[in-house]
Amino acid sequence: MMLHRALWLALILTLISLAWFLFEKAWDRRLFQRESGKTCSNLSAQQARDWLQSHPDTQVLDVRSVREFTRGALPNAQNISLSDPEFDRRVAALDRQKPVLVYCAGGYRSRKAVEKLQTLNFKSIQHLNRGFLSWRE
Repeated sequence: MMLHRALWLALILTLISLAWFLFEKAWDRRLFQRESGKTCSNLSAQQARDWLQSHPDTQVLDVRSVREFTRGALPNAQNISLSDPEFDRRVAALDRQKPVLVYCAGGYRSRKAVEKLQTLNFKSIQHLNRGFLSWRE
């Protein structure tokens, strides 16, 4: 009986993971489309390191909570939590002509932030795929 429950649980978790993977891929296809005069890329941790090295003027935007931010962050990161009621105003104050690299813990909140940056007409948006968790690995 216990083995039967464990198998069902494994099946359910597998289906949830598969559903998230498919949802994320569809979201990424829409989010990271090419647009004339703009760049919006989904970078691996190594690509993000390379990007920051070759683009030192990049604004690094951490959209995690203050608590998460104090436990570790990317170099020169500015913390503007996605849950901050002033998020829109604070992000709008960033330089839209300079590149921005945005990340959270695992990628969901930063994708929401990428959508906001796009509506604010930022010219160069880089997203750290899998977030700070991938950076630490």
